Amino acid sequence: MDFGNMKGNEDVRKALHAMVQSGRIPHALMFYEDDGGGALPVALEFLTDVFGGSGKVARLIHPDIHFIFPITSGSKVSGTVSELRSEQFLTWWRELIAGNPCFTEEELAEALGIEGKAAGINVADAKAILAKLSLTPVEGGWQSVVVYLPEKMNAQAANRLLKVLEEPPQKTVFVLITHAPDKVLQTIASRCQFLRVLPVASTLHAADEARLDLFSDLMEALADRNLPAALEVGETLAALGSREKQKTFCKFANACLRMIFLIQQQLPALAGLSEQEEPFFVRIAGRVKKSFPRTAAAVIDRSYQLIERNVNQKVLFCDMVDRLYMMI
Repeated sequence: MDFGNMKGNEDVRKALHAMVQSGRIPHALMFYEDDGGGALPVALEFLTDVFGGSGKVARLIHPDIHFIFPITSGSKVSGTVSELRSEQFLTWWRELIAGNPCFTEEELAEALGIEGKAAGINVADAKAILAKLSLTPVEGGWQSVVVYLPEKMNAQAANRLLKVLEEPPQKTVFVLITHAPDKVLQTIASRCQFLRVLPVASTLHAADEARLDLFSDLMEALADRNLPAALEVGETLAALGSREKQKTFCKFANACLRMIFLIQQQLPALAGLSEQEEPFFVRIAGRVKKSFPRTAAAVIDRSYQLIERNVNQKVLFCDMVDRLYMMI
């Protein structure tokens, strides 16, 4: 992975570099990105700095950097879910990052062979990490734990990791990458230095563009008070083909609502929009109530939860569109 050609988030990357140069490296950092936003390359650039420029970091083979991420039993690794560990999936984790470091949750599930299943970080991973941190680093310097999606840790795993976050070993840095910081155990989040990683236009996937098309069709219909057109988008969402795709759209839609909110608050730079996206978001931000992004996000969060409960998709998305129409 060539970090020299990275674009975007220059302020964040400069701040991370300054931490290393000054020797004031926090024991825990939390990167907040949108799904597929590219926080992992930023985190790996930082760790390359921490580990003295070692090329092993970019190749994901440094013996003193440990990765944990949501897993479950699937087509590539099977077994009792509570006993599975992330290291059993490392081959596919590395292959995915080597080909696409700005992957989405959906793409990760496909790479690990667990698509369509509820994945999580369980206590077996937490125990394995604690055991590794109890040993002297292989190369005698720093050691690090990268936790991808800490919001998906179960309570037992989170509580075990909390202990080591409170009293970390010397020269140990935790890097957490989250899509939902509000869902991370508060006692863990409070011990991390928080950094927002903005999406970069060049990291957009074809799937993102398709979701943006759906979201824009929905918002334009709602803003035009065209309920039949909005319901038609709801029908398309109901027919996406899998609950995972529908859940991914909900997360994407909430990220878009955040961008609309930031524009309404006169903070467009924080939205991280590309030149192609900006006209749409600016136009919609001017057409909806200032309360809409917050209330709409609550409606979409509710829809996400109902998808997980396997509610009839047609009924669910019709209800979601109706609720959004009433508050536009």
